[in-house]
Amino acid sequence: MTASTSAPEQIAPAARPPLRLVVVPTPQPPLQDEGLPLRLVHPGFASPRPAHRPGPRPDANRTTARPDDDFGPSWSVRAELPDARDTGRRLITCTLEALAGRRPITQVQSMTSLRVFTALVEGRRPRWCTEGTAPLLVGRLHVCEPVDGVAEISAVARRGGRAHAIAARLEGIDGRWRCTALQIG
Repeated sequence: MTASTSAPEQIAPAARPPLRLVVVPTPQPPLQDEGLPLRLVHPGFASPRPAHRPGPRPDANRTTARPDDDFGPSWSVRAELPDARDTGRRLITCTLEALAGRRPITQVQSMTSLRVFTALVEGRRPRWCTEGTAPLLVGRLHVCEPVDGVAEISAVARRGGRAHAIAARLEGIDGRWRCTALQIG
């Protein structure tokens, strides 16, 4: 084989106009919220106070609207909520029946916060809930509303000849009550 050593042909470049960068105008107006001052907001619903010291919600004194008020769960005022006594009785009855094994624990999930539901699922069940065949009776409920949109409920459950205290904190979220703290003694 013989190698050819001919030089490549030179092709003259075509006459092209030089490239030019042009800014294309946007057909949409600027967003309304551009330039608004933003501040960090606590991401969860857990109160910064310890569970044994109930108090007002973290945003109870908030009077100004934020740009993100339309997204995610929102606090509800008392006028937007159903009766706290009925919701509390239903919550306590369903919780005790679930702890006794007579009802699936998932039926309580819609009435509780994630923290309370996780504690119910993973926690130790009181022995008095699961022992015996005597009916479990929930006595009269006491309701206290320390802040608008917050209800604290206490009740006494009786089985056999023994009484057991139950306390719950309900907070109004998205137009319904949700249990954010629960203690069964």
